Amino acid sequence: MTERETTRLVAWSQELRRVHHRLRNALSVTRASLADGTPGEAATRELLLYCHGFCTALDRHHQGEDRTLFPAIAAAHPQLRPVLRSLEQDHSMIAHLLGGLREAVDRAAPPDELDRHLEGVAALMENHFRYEERQLLTVLETLELAAGAEEVLGPL
Repeated sequence: MTERETTRLVAWSQELRRVHHRLRNALSVTRASLADGTPGEAATRELLLYCHGFCTALDRHHQGEDRTLFPAIAAAHPQLRPVLRSLEQDHSMIAHLLGGLREAVDRAAPPDELDRHLEGVAALMENHFRYEERQLLTVLETLELAAGAEEVLGPL
C-alpha cells in the first residue's frame, strides 16, 4: 500500500471524528439559542433554523453510515456485525427523538419542553458517538471505500 493510499484510509477515521465534532457543536449552538431565552418570533425562527439544520445534518449522517459505511465494514469485518446492528438501533432511536424535537419546535413548545427534547438527543447522541468511535475508528483506518465523504458521512 502506498503512502497516499494509507493517508486516504486514515482520513476516514479523522473525517468521522470531524463530523462528530461538528454535530456536537451544532447541538451546542441549538441549546445555547434556547437557553438565551430571547422572547418572540425572532427567537422562534432562530431555534427553528438551528434545530432543523441540526436534525437534518444528524439524519443524513446516520443515513450515509447505514447505507454505505456500515455495509462496507460488515463485508470487511463480519465480526463487527453485532456492533453495527447496535449502532443502527441507536440511529433509529435518535431519529425518533429528532422527530419529537421537530414536532415540539414546529408547534412552538415552551423552552423547558424543548430543552428536555434536546437533552434526550444529546445524551443518546454522545453515548452513540463515543461507542462508535471506540469500536470503529481503528477499522476505518484500514477500510477501503470508494465512496465520497458526503455520501458516507453526510453533507456537513
